[in-house]
Amino acid sequence: MDIVLASGSPRRAELLRQINLPFSIMVSDIDENNVEMVEPKEWVQLLASAKARDIAARLGKGLVIGADTVVVLDNKVLGKPRDTKEAIEMLEFLSGRTHQVMTGIALVDAEKGKKLTDVEITQVKFRELSKKEIEAYVASGEPMDKAGAYGIQGLGAVLVEGISGCYFNVVGLPLNRLVQCLKNFGVEIF
Repeated sequence: MDIVLASGSPRRAELLRQINLPFSIMVSDIDENNVEMVEPKEWVQLLASAKARDIAARLGKGLVIGADTVVVLDNKVLGKPRDTKEAIEMLEFLSGRTHQVMTGIALVDAEKGKKLTDVEITQVKFRELSKKEIEAYVASGEPMDKAGAYGIQGLGAVLVEGISGCYFNVVGLPLNRLVQCLKNFGVEIF
């Protein structure tokens, strides 16, 4: 069965290559603002599902993987920053605190219509950050296309004091949970 990743995220594609999963990429054009905001845990699953269903409807065959990642602190959802000012505000908000990274994943068999959604939640603790560190990190450009304005797999690693849960979830795709979900569609990694 052909597998399609409904995401333009280079990090998600890299993670799928890491586990030797053959796939192609087809980016969904779902507008996230059109997906009704509910509890963050449910919302990321709705977004992932909308992306996967969008691509599945276009293809008519194959297994489509959709995913969406957000950072949550005090029940406030932090997506990708719109500009450097917002990136600085997000990092100041996260500084010295523990937040949650939530990734919703959805799998859709385009031919049979079988669907599955799930969510992974990882706790991430930031150390206390100085204004100078935050501004320098934002100036690097790394935070601009990442939920919560940081990338744990890059320079943002130095902001993180510790994590509890799946590291790959924080990067953008919880590999262990995804592999368990794939088994429901007859896809085995080993």
